[in-house]
Amino acid sequence: MLNKIVNFVTSINLIMDIVLLVIGFILMLVGILGSFLPVLPGPPVSWIGLLLLYLTKAVPDDWWILGITAAAAILVFVLDYIIPAMGTKKFGGSKAGMWGTMIGLVIGLFLPIPGGFIIGAFLGAFIGEISNNMDKKKALKAAFGSFLGFLTGTFLKFILAVIYLGIFIVKVWEYRSPLFTF
Repeated sequence: MLNKIVNFVTSINLIMDIVLLVIGFILMLVGILGSFLPVLPGPPVSWIGLLLLYLTKAVPDDWWILGITAAAAILVFVLDYIIPAMGTKKFGGSKAGMWGTMIGLVIGLFLPIPGGFIIGAFLGAFIGEISNNMDKKKALKAAFGSFLGFLTGTFLKFILAVIYLGIFIVKVWEYRSPLFTF
């Protein structure tokens, strides 16, 4: 009887570990996607995926890695709001240009052209500045600054999310156990 209970608990733990692993990997991919989408906080979502991996029984706890990666996710999350504002301000732009960048990005994601989100972000910033009663030359310069700030923030988020995915894969490989040999 005790042997059956132990086997049952072991199988429940295995199923839970598999569920955590799959959800964690999905969150890693969503985090990478969130690096480009303004509605998803990319690195924090990826970090949650990393946390789920460490909650499995197969990977031992490493609070240093989790702490450092959490701090990096929070830092990049905050910088993602500061960098575009700095780029816009440096090039003489306004909040309308920043909003235009975000709106253009979302519209560009659905355009059936390669790099639509990049083109959409730039055009959105330009249209936002023009709608703010700025002359075309200044609007173009401000749009460039807003767009440059957006690209810098996006690049930082993407790199961090990919690093988290790399840590995830390395830890899965390093601690491969019966759990990870599907």
